[in-house]
Amino acid sequence: MWTEPGIFAPMVERDTSPKSPAASQSVVSEMMMPHQVNNLGHVFGGEILSMVDRAAAVAAMRHAGSPVVTVSIDRVDFKQPIYTGELVTCTARVNFVGRTSMEVGVRVEAENLLSGLKRHTNTCWLTFVAIDRDHKPCRVRPLDLEDAEDERRFHEGTRRREVREALDRELDEGS
Repeated sequence: MWTEPGIFAPMVERDTSPKSPAASQSVVSEMMMPHQVNNLGHVFGGEILSMVDRAAAVAAMRHAGSPVVTVSIDRVDFKQPIYTGELVTCTARVNFVGRTSMEVGVRVEAENLLSGLKRHTNTCWLTFVAIDRDHKPCRVRPLDLEDAEDERRFHEGTRRREVREALDRELDEGS
């Protein structure tokens, strides 16, 4: 639980200056072991989602300078299976920032450590909200878009947010 004083102690004065996506990037790697796979030797999807959420949360916390909570995981496609003994690496980067929320993109790769072959197995987008001491949403610093790639990711994140909000409105009207 986020009530431990240590996690909130550095929040005395939060930095609100823009921060680049590269400055909060996060990488989480783990070798997949037999207890993490099904009877076909494929890693359980939940194992990958757990790693994705952790990597994304670190990037979001680095960017926000505060604790964050996961609001959603947007579309997860398992493009290829991941096998026992492979090293899974999740690279997370903040793509889009709203007032209190952030979209973090995570690229998942599996590596055969013996051959060195790496495969892109998943891409996921997660939304986080920064929270204060009272567990209420708090303002997030803006992104400093340093290059065309950062601008592309920000634009795509903006578009995904617009689509999610439009779908939510449409579904609410139908209820």
